[in-house]
Parts: sequence; structure tokens; C-alpha cells
Amino acid sequence: MLDEIKVVSCYRMGQQKGDSEELEEWLPNSNEGKPKGRRQRGTDETGEKKKVTKRVAKPKEPKPKAERKPRAARVPKVKKEKINTKQQTEDAVLPKPELQQYVAVKEEASHNACALIFTVVYSFSSLFTNLHLYSFWLSINLSSNNAGDMADECPSSSQHVPKVKKEEPDDSFTFDEPAQKKQKTTNSAQGRPIKLKSGSSCVEDLQMNWDPIQVLAEKSGVEQWVCANIVQLFQEENTIPFMVRYRKELINHMDADAVRDVQLTLEELRSVAKKSRSVSQTLKKEGVLTSELEMALKNCTTADEIDHVYAPYKKGSKLSKARRAKELGLEPAALALLQEPQKLDLQSSIQPNTKGLSTLDEVATGVQEILADMIAKDKETLTYVQSLKPKDIAKFSLYTDFTCDVQRIQHHQTLAINRGENLKILTVKVNIPDRVKNDFCRWCINVRWRPQGFARPELMTILKNAVEDSYKRFILPFLSRGYRSKLTASAEKESIAMFVRNLRQRLLMCPVRGRVIMGVDPGFHHGCKIAILSPTSQILHTDVVYLHGPAKHKEAEKLNLIFSPHSCPTIVIGNGKACRETEAFFTDLIKQRFFKPLDVSYCITDEAGASIYSVSPEAVKEMPDMDPNLRSAVSIGRRVQDPLAELIKIDPKHIGIGTYQHDVSQSLLRAALDGVVQECVSFVGVDINICSETLMRHIAGLNAGRARSIMEWKEKNGPFLNREQLKLVKGLGPKSFQQCAGFIRINPETQQSVAPLKQTAEKKKGKGSGSISNQFNPLDQTCIHPESYSIALRFLSQIGGSLDQMGSAGLRQGIESSLKSRGLDVLAKSLDTTPETLQLIVDGLTQPPGFDIRQDFEQADFKREIVSMNDLHDGMVVTGRVTNTALFGAFVDIGVGRSGLIPKRFITPDKLPVDQRQRSLALGPGERVEVRVINVDHQRNRITLDLIRVLR
Repeated sequence: MLDEIKVVSCYRMGQQKGDSEELEEWLPNSNEGKPKGRRQRGTDETGEKKKVTKRVAKPKEPKPKAERKPRAARVPKVKKEKINTKQQTEDAVLPKPELQQYVAVKEEASHNACALIFTVVYSFSSLFTNLHLYSFWLSINLSSNNAGDMADECPSSSQHVPKVKKEEPDDSFTFDEPAQKKQKTTNSAQGRPIKLKSGSSCVEDLQMNWDPIQVLAEKSGVEQWVCANIVQLFQEENTIPFMVRYRKELINHMDADAVRDVQLTLEELRSVAKKSRSVSQTLKKEGVLTSELEMALKNCTTADEIDHVYAPYKKGSKLSKARRAKELGLEPAALALLQEPQKLDLQSSIQPNTKGLSTLDEVATGVQEILADMIAKDKETLTYVQSLKPKDIAKFSLYTDFTCDVQRIQHHQTLAINRGENLKILTVKVNIPDRVKNDFCRWCINVRWRPQGFARPELMTILKNAVEDSYKRFILPFLSRGYRSKLTASAEKESIAMFVRNLRQRLLMCPVRGRVIMGVDPGFHHGCKIAILSPTSQILHTDVVYLHGPAKHKEAEKLNLIFSPHSCPTIVIGNGKACRETEAFFTDLIKQRFFKPLDVSYCITDEAGASIYSVSPEAVKEMPDMDPNLRSAVSIGRRVQDPLAELIKIDPKHIGIGTYQHDVSQSLLRAALDGVVQECVSFVGVDINICSETLMRHIAGLNAGRARSIMEWKEKNGPFLNREQLKLVKGLGPKSFQQCAGFIRINPETQQSVAPLKQTAEKKKGKGSGSISNQFNPLDQTCIHPESYSIALRFLSQIGGSLDQMGSAGLRQGIESSLKSRGLDVLAKSLDTTPETLQLIVDGLTQPPGFDIRQDFEQADFKREIVSMNDLHDGMVVTGRVTNTALFGAFVDIGVGRSGLIPKRFITPDKLPVDQRQRSLALGPGERVEVRVINVDHQRNRITLDLIRVLR
């Protein structure tokens, strides 16, 4: 049986421009086969789920099958015991057997499943009465391949938390499936886990019934020892860039994105624990908190589970049926039905003058409601109903009979459905077929809630009705919320990850140095705003020219007069309104060699966010007396000169990358974007003596206050002479210095004065801070951290080198020879350091002065002629640059004024360099590609492309 999602939709009229691109569903690969089945833990060779037995102190030999009899459940008394966080304890809310044995229930394989039906129906108004209605089926299969994973997500309270699975080969990205959610880490360099020496875990205060490190490892897919180290490093206030560059051996060489995923998962666990405590305190104030209820809350590992337990007790809701029945004194009768049904006499509970107890039927109903409540809150019961899976794997097609594995639902489809629901256009309903209910009821009555001893038919009827009532009122909503929240969380996570990858590649585009540039903010009636910028981004001239009016020839002469004195050979045009017309104007002038003797070229750049920045407080502070429109032209030009320094001034959400950024959790998006900006700024490094305050505040270990203090220190004392002088800055303590020092550069060309500095250093020394040298240290212009300077000097001494040889071919040759003869590991051991630290020292010593990691990234494309969409035809091969990537494909600028789309199905491994095959979608903004035109739709203004290869 398949999990089915039924989507019924109608054609939406009045669709806004741009929506069709974002919501369009591209055809999946029609040749997609079924995933290969693998034998999973907990299944036998035939694929049937193994019978589960509870763990006991002494293992017993399994009894012959003929002798196995279903044993009735016994309700143990609740005892107060110390919670063991390394093993999930019994759920004290509900009775549990000492040793459970499953009763063999023979069913067809198709019955061992749950079906999930999303019904998406348009809400109609009087304006939509004549709309044509379309419908299509989207069937989602819960594959048996993932049986172990699903069971692990909500482990039974009577079982240990499952161990982290063994690492698989590093093939995290597959082109037929979404990127794997579990992070892969390599083996540690030493071949063994490396743990921190001391320090208490920052998750010990969670006070839950599960081991935080174990659960963190499960949810993130990272080894437990790595999770423990990451938790400890965060506890010590280490930043992600610092950990990734200078603590590689402790995090097992994980990249920044993987560490950030662990951090987000850790925050989720903290929020679950915080919510659990908050709910417990609320229930305690209301006087309804019992030891069983508190235990149930501490067993929860997700917010959904807490909401499920807390729902009957929320303020504003009516007193639950189970609580009313308990207040009438029927709880002992409910427990007796399970423990000693042969002794239970419901007639003795009848009280003719009491509502709810006046008749036998009312007493039976009250017992039934208590049992239904107990069933719905039982950890083992919830685990079982969540683990129901089909064994068929569905294929899928588009719009009709659309079927796919639940793990392969397109993330953009989930977000699009959610958006439609939020806009009150769609109504989404989850329907789970009755087969799931039958499976669940049979298991509850025969296994989990089987009475101990003989139960009369009327008592079994009460139990059966309690199970069905529990399923209808509690379990069904719980499953519905669970499926929706999991799909949404997965889609949000992938959308944010895509946004982060796009932003990183946009920020790390190679800067265009050594050129005078003219930035152009194009326009029609209000003219084109221009700004001439020096090679160091200083504003030389600003003006407004009207290139699309009757006097455009006169304006061309004006431009020539502006170009000549500044020798400006490069034009940067924003891609906004009037871009194509402005591009055509400059192309005609370039063809006529209008600017000779200058050899002028131009490029188009994304101007998203420029207008927002032009009226921001930072822009006003930087360019106080300038018109906001001219500020936009300055920003457009600087985006090519130094993309990182300019784009960090703009809120990342306004840079024009990613999809569905307004439909995901804004707090998670903000945290992820702030993290990637800090990562990019830190890894590129900044010259502390010339960088702006805005850029400085994004360095790892610094913030707005510390950046302001550094600027004030420079204004008072002159430029920094070495990294050690950062310790003299007010508010920059030892921890902040440790985090930021390795990412700050001190270049000798920017140093001028030392006299005022001596006075400050002596004054600081008098306060007991120690002597700070005023001498320049050549290592301060490298990526080597000050904590490794002594090791770097000893290494240079070993190979016979010196600091004045840094970056030279001679030193590079000597280091390579030493590494080849002795090996990195042996050299590291002789220097009493790790191979990772020594490799970083080698990189710092061999890189030339002024090395920039962005020099290996793509640069803006400059051209001298223009082509149009009419010049394209099917089969034509062109080159272009990726401008944005979405969850369904990559958009490519091929120079015709309209970006084409490479659908995801055309981005295959054989078309990519080996180092890009592990990335989700594998393409990012700024990459140059060779593509083939598949289709040109002039009516819809769309271009479909096929990827041929990535150009390097």
C-alpha cells in the first residue's frame, strides 16, 4: 500500500509576474528507477519486520515458536528512581509489560503501511465560478528502506537510544534524490577520535530523560565524539570560522555548513528541553502535574511530542474527557481492566445521583476515555504507529498519478503548498486510510494493551472502543501534524541551505582590482545615474545622463568628456529597468570606437538591494551629501571592484538569491546568513588598518561594539603595527582576541606612525597588561594564528628558512622538499603539534604577500557586443554565468537580457567537475557554464537550457 497525497487544484487567474517561475514544477527524470532495497536493522531477509522483545537483565534462549504464547501486560507501580540519561527509561505515564511479545498477526504486505493523503482544494469566491478545475494525484511512499531511520526518530521508552549508524562512503549527493540530510565526516587524521581534555558539557542542564549527545548525533548524523567536541567548543565561545580553520582535528575536518547544522540541531534540542520545563512549570502552577505527566514531558525529543502531551491541559480548552472521568474516581477501574480484569466489577462504581456515574453505560464510557488518553500518551504506542511503513516503492510522473518516495518530495512543492495555504487560497487536509487504523487497533488490543488475564466480552468491548477513540481523537491528529511539520522542516532546511550556498558564492566572487570603473544605475525618464570610482573605490565623479531621450548624442559627448580625464576603461551596468537599452547604447559607442584611445568594455551586474542600501543609515553615514540615486550607482560599481566589502552592507535577503526566503523560518534564515557572512569575511581576511567598520564587525569574534572600539583606537593612536596591539583595545578580551586574530591582516604598506602608540602601550603596561611590542611581525600578514607563531619559527629553523623569505619560490621549494622526505605527520610530531596546524603553517609561509582566496573564484564577464533572445534557436551552444540556483534548477545569464533555466534533471554527475559532485545541485552563482538551448518560448519569455559542462 502506498502513502498517497491527493492534490486537487484549480487554475489561478491574475497570477503575478515572477510567481510562475518560482512555483513552476519541472518535469522529473522519466527514467528514474526504484531505489535499491537494502536489508535494514530490524528486518529479516524477507523484508518482514522482526518481532521485538524488551531488554532484560539476563539474556534467555529463545523459546521454540510453538511454545511462544502472548503474555498479558502487567501494570507496574510507579517508583521514584534516579533518571539514567544514557538510556531511555520506561514511560511511567502508562502501564508496561515486563516482557512483551508480539502476537503474530498475518497480513498482506500491502496492509503494513500507512497512507497519507494531502487534499489541496482551492477556496472559491464569486470571482472564480467559471474557472476550470484540474486535479492530479501525488502519491508518497514510505519506503521500507528507511524503516530503521523512522523508528529511530521516536525510540520506544523501553529501548536504548539507537547507536549512530556507521559512516557510508562520501557520496552525500545523488542526482536522482535530494541531498542527504546526514552530515558526513572523514576519519580523523590520527585514525582515532580526538576529544577535548576537560570541560563540562553545555547540555548537561537540559534535565531530560535522554542523552543529549546521543540524540544530537542521531539527528545530525555526526559521530558522537565529534558532537561532544563541537558542543564543548561552543561552550567555550568559539566561533564556527575559528573551529573550521584552527580546530580541524577536533571537529573531524567538517566544513562550516556541517558544523552549523549541528549547531542548529543543538539549539532545537535546547528549545525542546526549555519548552518541556516551561510546560511542567505551567502544569505545576495549575496543580495538575503528576510524576507520570512530568516523566512523559521529559521523554519528548521534539516540540510536536510536547504539544501532543500538553494539548489536553492547555488553558482555554475544555476539561478533557479523561480528566473528568478521573475526577469521578474511575482511574482505578481503568487500571484494573488491564491488570486484573477478572476481578473488575463496574456495577460497584455506579452512583445514581452523580452525573457520569449514574448508569453502567456512563461508567463504561468514563473508563474508555481514561484508557484512550493513556494509549495516546504512551511512548511505545506512538513509536509503533509512526513506524508503520509500506514495502512498495513508487515511481512518479507529472500531474496525473504522481507518485514518489516520501523522502523525495520536491521541497519547493512543499513550500508552494504552504504558501497557498497561508494566503487562504488552498485548503490542505491530511487523510490517513482506514488500513492504518486497523493495523493500529489490532496491535494495541493483542500486544501493547492486552489485559492480564481473562477479560469478559463487555470489558474487551470497552477496551476496543477506547483504542478506536484514542486513534480518532488523538493519534490521527498527531500523525497529521507530524507529517506536515516534517515535510515543512525539511523543505525549509533545504531552502535555507540553498540560500546559504548562493550567498557564499556571490560574496566570494573574485574582485576586479586595479581598474577605474564607472557604475551605471540605468533609467529612462529620470536618466542614468553614473559614478566614477578609483581603483581603491574612492568616488571621483558623479553625474546624471539622459541616454534614451532625443539629446542622446549630446549626452554621449558628455560621457566622453567624463571618461577621458579619469581614463576609465570599464563600465558596470545594473540589471534593472532600462538595462537592455543602456547596454545597447554603450555597445554602439564601443563599436564606433567612440572612446578611443581607451579600449572600453562593460559588464552587467545584479543591482538587487542597491536602492534599499542607498537610503540606509550606513549609506547616509558613508556618503552624507549625495543623492540616494547616485549612491546606487556607487554601490553598483563597487560590487564588481570588491563584491564582499560592498554586499555585506546589504541585508542578504535583498541580494536577489535563493527562493522562498519569505516562506521559511526568519530566525533560522537570519542565523544562517549571518553565519555565512562571518565565515566569508573571516576566511578572506581583512586588513585591519584600511577596512571599514561595517566589514570589521563581521569578523569572527568581533561585533558592532568591538569594531567601534577598534576604529576609535585607530583614530587616536594611528594604524596597528602588529596583531598583539589588538589586546590594547578596550573591550577586546583574551577570548575575542583568540577568535579574531587569525583573520586579521597587518600589511606593512598601511603603517605610518608609531610615536603615539608608545605612549598608549606604556600606559596600558602600567595597568598590568604586560609589554606589547611595537615591531612589525611578518607572520601577521598570513593566515597563521598567533598561538602557532612559535611552531612556525621552529619549523623555519628546521628547514633552514627565515621570515623574510615568506612567499618566495626558494622557501616554497625547501618546504616541499622537507615534506616529501619526512612527511607531514612526522614533522608535526617533531614540532609537538597536529598535522592540521602544520599544514596551515605551510600554507601561510608559501602563499605570496597579499594572497586572496577569492583569486580562484569567478570574476565578472566583460563584453563589447550584445545579442538578443531572437538570436537564439534550439540546439545552439552558448556560454553563460549562473546567476541564481533554486530547488528545481539553476538560472543562467547567457547575455540576452533574460536568464535561462537549467532544470534539475539536466544537472548530472558526468557534466560536473569531480570536486562539485558532492554539493546539492552542484552549481552556484558566479560559475561559468557551457549550455545548449533546448527551447525558446517567446510568448512566455522563457529559455530552457541543458548543461554541457562547467568551465574552469
